[in-house]
Amino acid sequence: MDLAWFFLVSFVVLLVLRVVFFKGAYSQASPPPKGILDMHCHTAGFGAGGSCAKVSKVLRESWKFKLYLKIFGTSEEEVNEKGDGIIMDVIVRQITKSRFIDDVVILAMDAPYDGEGNLVENQIEVYVPNRFVGEAVKTRKGLHFGASVHPNRKDALEELEWSKKNGAIFVKWLPNIQGIDPSDEKYRDYYLKLVDLDLPLLTHVGDEDSFSRTDNILGDPKLLRLPLECGVRIIAAHVASSGERDGVENIERLLEMMPEFPNLHADISTLTQVNRSKYLPQVLNDERLEGRLMYGTDYPLTNTPLVSALQFPLRLTIREIVDIVLTKNSWDRDVKLKAALGCPKEVFELSRSFLKLGP
Repeated sequence: MDLAWFFLVSFVVLLVLRVVFFKGAYSQASPPPKGILDMHCHTAGFGAGGSCAKVSKVLRESWKFKLYLKIFGTSEEEVNEKGDGIIMDVIVRQITKSRFIDDVVILAMDAPYDGEGNLVENQIEVYVPNRFVGEAVKTRKGLHFGASVHPNRKDALEELEWSKKNGAIFVKWLPNIQGIDPSDEKYRDYYLKLVDLDLPLLTHVGDEDSFSRTDNILGDPKLLRLPLECGVRIIAAHVASSGERDGVENIERLLEMMPEFPNLHADISTLTQVNRSKYLPQVLNDERLEGRLMYGTDYPLTNTPLVSALQFPLRLTIREIVDIVLTKNSWDRDVKLKAALGCPKEVFELSRSFLKLGP
């Protein structure tokens, strides 16, 4: 058998196997709506243009740094020339061209603080100041302000008030790198202030492996009990779809809490990423998550090969795979992929209504 016949026979065999084992979407698929809000979108910077943003020396010298800038759609040279705000300019250009996404929430990222309220500069992984994000979004159409306020700050309550006054629609934490234990009783006043200001808390839950230093014990979903009991509306990022504690996967530890706390929600950001996609069928079909899931991307991670329709050959039709792969806009590509896999219309719509941003 010559090489051409070998490939032809192999292709036919693979096609037959695909037809035999094809399963279709994880849940009933339907066309995605338009006018979607992406409530989980990152920016970054290293101080160019006076932003005061920072990246740790270790991370900046890592191979990841140039890769992160590339998937943000820029380069170190361009950022140095035009300032850190160029990343948000790229985001605006992309969502302006999107068929499905109208606007996004840009996330600040506070620095770590010790128990005495002092900045711990040598533990900064990524720092994106509230002032930088809060001011930048005011002049860029389609962007909203997601503040980040470390609860150990001496001025934490005042910073929450400033953030709300300047348009923040929620507060973002990444406890694993910020050194935040959500169960610490001393944060009670902070949580009550969030409730008073009607500021939800979007917090990373589960393990984190994108940085050079992390404490994954702080990603345990069970640590959220105190703020939930205080009445804080919490969005658990990624549905805790990584890691485990006490022999139980974090996603299960989170789902166990859903019936008890109606103020607990989750976002589906990165759920189509290769290291998390195994949880997608569970997330889309677990009754405890009904009405609790909202759309987010964790941009720019949607720009990596880790998020691809090609990893779902038994769940997507060939036409769907080709259409998604050939879609240039990363937001449209992400929406199409999640919708084709069975993400319902209500998930795409909940982020806007939950955050009270209107139709």
